[in-house]
Amino acid sequence: MDPRPRPLPALRTVRANGVTLAYRETGPATAPPLLLLPARGESSADWAPVMGPLAAHRRVLALDPRGHGASEYPGTYSFPLLRDDVRAFLAALALPRVDLVAHSLGGIIACLLAQEHPGLIRRLVLEDVPAPLPLATPRPVPERPTGPLGLDWRMVLATEHPRNHPDPAWWERMERADVPALVLAGGPTSVVDQSTVSALAERLPRARLVTVPAGHHIHAEDPDAFLAHVLPFLTADAPGDGPANAPAHEPAGEAADEAGSN
Repeated sequence: MDPRPRPLPALRTVRANGVTLAYRETGPATAPPLLLLPARGESSADWAPVMGPLAAHRRVLALDPRGHGASEYPGTYSFPLLRDDVRAFLAALALPRVDLVAHSLGGIIACLLAQEHPGLIRRLVLEDVPAPLPLATPRPVPERPTGPLGLDWRMVLATEHPRNHPDPAWWERMERADVPALVLAGGPTSVVDQSTVSALAERLPRARLVTVPAGHHIHAEDPDAFLAHVLPFLTADAPGDGPANAPAHEPAGEAADEAGSN
């Protein structure tokens, strides 16, 4: 891959689920759509190392979830709400079906979406995503860093308890996420317990687990390896795949309350 940094696409905004969400878009407008969800605390800019190659043959949309980056900071946060935002975002942009790549806790949002609305997702890539299981050693509540933040700290506090004690239904319903999935594990240097990544891959009905020993941020630390696994997976055909931009058995619905961009 060309090591030279590429300029990021300009930010756009759309109203969805009662909030203003920011996102970046690149690639051919008529190409199959690919949605990127960042880790908690990151933004669409985090996908810069791989956004260009992914957009060679895809319409790539990288989202700032609510409370992240340039999106609205409404003060109300939960994983189900973040999931509903994604569904509303897809509806606002008239995207009935997408491929979805999600990193870390962004992957929990993706899994919840796949459980409730599997028809919205053609193929799913989960990058070093921990299974939503109670932590053996709960994480302490983090202290707010000094200086400016590219996120709403209230979002961090609101989502910390579900990280330690997730809703048991999230795990029980994981088998509903019946979509082809590629689970990438970061290996022994990752900050995520790799046994939980493996457990998630085993729980998903149609998942394949691949370890890329690059740590937690595979797409940033080893973008070539990341792309070497993700691109073939996205372009491979599986029974029932169909076009990424065509409706499956479930339409996107009228989840957005208002759509527009600037």
